[in-house]
Amino acid sequence: MNTADDPAPDLLAQTLEQAGFESLWYGEHSHIPIARQTPYPPGGPLPEPYKKMMDPYVSLTAAASATKTLKVGTGIALLLERELLSQAKTICSLDRISEGRLMIGCGVGWNEEEFNNASNLPWNRRYLALKETVAAQRALFTEGEPEFVGELVQFDKVWFEPKPYQPGGPPIIFGAMGPMGLRHTAQWADGWMPVDIALPDIPKAISDFYDQVESFGRNPDEVEITMVVMAPVSSDLLKSYRDMGIHRCNIGVGVENWDRPEVVMPMIEKFSKLIPELID
Repeated sequence: MNTADDPAPDLLAQTLEQAGFESLWYGEHSHIPIARQTPYPPGGPLPEPYKKMMDPYVSLTAAASATKTLKVGTGIALLLERELLSQAKTICSLDRISEGRLMIGCGVGWNEEEFNNASNLPWNRRYLALKETVAAQRALFTEGEPEFVGELVQFDKVWFEPKPYQPGGPPIIFGAMGPMGLRHTAQWADGWMPVDIALPDIPKAISDFYDQVESFGRNPDEVEITMVVMAPVSSDLLKSYRDMGIHRCNIGVGVENWDRPEVVMPMIEKFSKLIPELID
């Protein structure tokens, strides 16, 4: 959860890299409104660590600076809850510091009160707002004198340098599950980040998703799937996901272990023993 009670980002990143993991991912909540009415999606009370998350980009910068090959990702970033140009500059800077190891997992958010505190964009049009925000960032990342005019997002012609280390910018991976989110993912995202336990039939969900990708005239081979694993982790489970064509699996420590570094670090050693079994 990237709180001050978790293992420090540089230590965690070094440990993961040495153990053979591909990447480290941090989520984002700048604040939690006290008068929140939006229910916590899994049900029940909101876990306390949500109230004290550190900035993901700062923590990932520390992680990237302490490693050489480990990729770093936001899982997920709330792109609509930050000022566009400043956020794009932050993403570019981190991509350069990491020499192209950054991935941006993003979403529209679930907490309406948090969204409204941080953004003037309309909550009920947040999918369009995210589509335009990503398109605007891509213009900043690729054009010499970018400008963008969308329905909800716009900026005048600017100079915006330096460009990201990765041509076109870090891949944008959309954490979406519902029909509208899947349609947007298939239309413009570089990747899809679903949660396994929310998909009753994972092979069918993957097939249907790639059918949508093709319906937008895109090549399915250019759209990765990053599976968030909530089911009990085993070698057989991860092998099955690999064989379905899933590109990576994000393994969390479990809500019960948030803010428990004495549990998290041994889990890294435990899961690292599965890595050799997954490599052909």
